[in-house]
Amino acid sequence: MTGTAKTKWVLLALLFFSTVINYLDRQALSILATTIQADLGMSDLEYARVVQVFLFAYAAAYVMAGRVTDWLGARVALLLFVGWWSLANIATGFVRSAVELGAARFALGLGEPGNYTVGTKVVSEQFPAPQRGLALGLYTAGAMIGATLAPPLIGGIALAYGWRSAFWITGVAGLLWMIAWYWAYPRAPRAAAASSPSPSPGVVAEAVATPALEAPVAAAPPPSMKGVWGQLARDRTVWALVASRAVADPVWYFYLFWFPKYLGDARGMSLMAIASLAWIVYVAADIGSVGGGLISGRLVKRGMDPVRARLCTMIGAACLAPIGILVALHPPIPLLLGLACVVTFAHLTYQINLTTMTVDLFPSRYIASVAGLVGCGSALGGMVSAQVVGHLVAGGNFDRAFVLMAFLHPIAVVLAWIALKQARRSKMTIIGPSPATPA
Repeated sequence: MTGTAKTKWVLLALLFFSTVINYLDRQALSILATTIQADLGMSDLEYARVVQVFLFAYAAAYVMAGRVTDWLGARVALLLFVGWWSLANIATGFVRSAVELGAARFALGLGEPGNYTVGTKVVSEQFPAPQRGLALGLYTAGAMIGATLAPPLIGGIALAYGWRSAFWITGVAGLLWMIAWYWAYPRAPRAAAASSPSPSPGVVAEAVATPALEAPVAAAPPPSMKGVWGQLARDRTVWALVASRAVADPVWYFYLFWFPKYLGDARGMSLMAIASLAWIVYVAADIGSVGGGLISGRLVKRGMDPVRARLCTMIGAACLAPIGILVALHPPIPLLLGLACVVTFAHLTYQINLTTMTVDLFPSRYIASVAGLVGCGSALGGMVSAQVVGHLVAGGNFDRAFVLMAFLHPIAVVLAWIALKQARRSKMTIIGPSPATPA
């Protein structure tokens, strides 16, 4: 294995750990929601508003995080993002009211999207097409590991040292991670990229016809922000992908932010019981994250073009996810957890392949910007759903929330199919001038 090959796997491993920390920081609030609500005197609607505030900041920051990543490069950008969100998480441990909690989670939301725009860019630049699904799945699995570790780890820290300590300890972990990223990332990636041949503008037909790239595409210096936004705004493929994430991802946000609360409020489980059982649901998401990338990668190796392989895998996941509607029938806890596992497995399979499809359709020099727009759609969908779910839960209607979630993936996969159809119809994505044209 060459030094370059070793480097890309080291970077992927660090992205995995940053994603674990990202989700520990995010999930801490939902695990401790009942405890924090009691301490701060918060209602369910106030909790829903705090979730919305986080998602609003997350959505707004996602767009700019993509441009910042393309502008500063992955090394500097991720140091900035992780440092910001780690300090915001530490600040959460000092809040004394619902308003202060909302402000701290707003700050967290401004930093966390950068982890995923950087990750998408690193995978686009470092990995060939057959490996991209696996690479994205592996580092995204860090989110599921974080969500899996969160119930026992966050719950255990809170029981031993108080809920505020859970935010302080996980925030410090992010600051320590920054040291490893600073030393591991190549010191002059932008110079190396400038000396490499620039990629051609994003021709989807060429990307689809070349399923087994032998080397990653080098990144060219990005054009002006105004030029990129204007051209991406005219690309219908981008907006179909944004819409697909906006419709599908509320399912994940529901199981992330509300499922532990459902176990406590509707099924009468204690914090100790939630800490000991809720992690199982997120292990299933881990399997979907890695397995979803492996499934579509195997189809690519068998000769199917990359984009079609991602879509076929997404269709299978969208057929599986609606089984969550059975939770509304109040099954026994073991069956309840099994149904939730199926849904989280299906969702992560879907999400990984939608992200990989985006990487397949767009060149690396723009991919963080596109990923930022798609991620913004995800956060906006989650923000709207938080309001809807908050009202349902306040009225004692968790069952209706599970029914609503069951319909979202089938709608989302139709939107993804429209994105692919639009890309093939237009023959190219409208993403910018040729490398020879001044920005």
